[in-house]
Amino acid sequence: MAFPVDLRRCQILGLAGTACLALGGETAGALPVADLLHPASVHAALGLVGVYFGVVLLIAAWALLGRVVRGPGPPAPRALLLVLATWAAPLLLAPPLFSRDVYSYLAQGAMVEAHMDVYVHGPSRLGGPLADEVAPLWRHTGAPYGPVFLAVAAALSGPTRGELPAGVFGMRLVALAGVALMAAALPRLARHNGADPSAALWLGALNPLVVLHLIAGAHNDAVMLGLLGVGLVAALGRWPVLGAVLVTLAALVKAPAVLGLAAVVVLQVRAGRGPAKALVTTTAAAAATTVAATAAAGTGYGWVGALNTPVSPQNWALTTLLGRATRALLEHLGSDLAPLAVPAWHALGIVAAAVVIVLTWLRLRPRPVYALGLSLAAVAALGPAIRPWYALWGLFLIAAATPSTSVRHRMAAVTGVLALCVLPSGGPADTGQLVLAVSGGALAVVVLWQAHQAELAPVPGRPA
Repeated sequence: MAFPVDLRRCQILGLAGTACLALGGETAGALPVADLLHPASVHAALGLVGVYFGVVLLIAAWALLGRVVRGPGPPAPRALLLVLATWAAPLLLAPPLFSRDVYSYLAQGAMVEAHMDVYVHGPSRLGGPLADEVAPLWRHTGAPYGPVFLAVAAALSGPTRGELPAGVFGMRLVALAGVALMAAALPRLARHNGADPSAALWLGALNPLVVLHLIAGAHNDAVMLGLLGVGLVAALGRWPVLGAVLVTLAALVKAPAVLGLAAVVVLQVRAGRGPAKALVTTTAAAAATTVAATAAAGTGYGWVGALNTPVSPQNWALTTLLGRATRALLEHLGSDLAPLAVPAWHALGIVAAAVVIVLTWLRLRPRPVYALGLSLAAVAALGPAIRPWYALWGLFLIAAATPSTSVRHRMAAVTGVLALCVLPSGGPADTGQLVLAVSGGALAVVVLWQAHQAELAPVPGRPA
């Protein structure tokens, strides 16, 4: 007998998951330095168990929702958006989860507000309590973000006056606005590409990575993807110049979105505009937007050089892992080339990503949104640094452009794995924390199994 599911149950189960996330995050999240607890303390341990209990409930709710979406009477996009809002609600006032990046955003915004060169100096130049919240690795590193996002962060700096709760809340509202733009763009992109709008929303917006990292973590990738999505929607219609402007604004939040300009050009050509005219129009719109946005932000063009911002030595990107293994081997052999191993693999990764992008566009030029999604996935997978939420760069557009159920299943499997990969504090895990995290997830599996068994148990008077 199949386990019956419906939209209401998925909504409630996911709400229970995010409520556990919010409660557990109060003691185990990426808290301000003054509120951090020792990982071995009882409250921190219980919080960690609670967070992973909630993560597994959320993943289960999302997986069950996928069955509803694939069923004979799939919910309309509006109903799915209500589910997303319900799941997100407990996280609105929760502390940051899975990353301390939001504190970097706030510090960099304060630096721009104070007319400091955020691309030359790290948050340590700002000093004070806000800079103390930034992870040590990034306190002396310039901002890797474009002027559009820094202008948003600076605009928050005045009203919040350096108060952490207000700043985190404001940055989370910014992230929620980005997620709202993503959700608004997905159905239109899906219809254009022959995909199911509800399935696109399920994979691209209700994805646990969106809830855990873009909302709970308040990452600026939400703004980048939101602007990219609505820019592509504009380019699909009668506003190719507006599309180029919006995609450029997305790239001035985070650089990978610049690949979206290629999709804008191809979409214009498909609409009947000449290739040369489409290229010139898009390039001119992008250049004008870049100049205007940079001037308005007042940050200068240091963001161009900031694209070379160093990556964390603990990051687990494929090229970094291969570089470390090669370096260890060369050190064992006594070679003087050992220090070059990681940079060499990073360079090879960039070349490989460029080759994949070219081949993808040559093969999928008639499907520019899908080609763009695969290209961004290649950038994330082969780049020098990766975080779980980077998977959303490509997944967002793949969800909108692939009509293939098998591709969605593979993307869902990747999501399930990545959703479990980061501690709620955003820091590295020790053995004890791993045991607690696994215990929390295992407890959720047991609870879900017991609920499943209770659902299947015969009830007197109820037909079998």
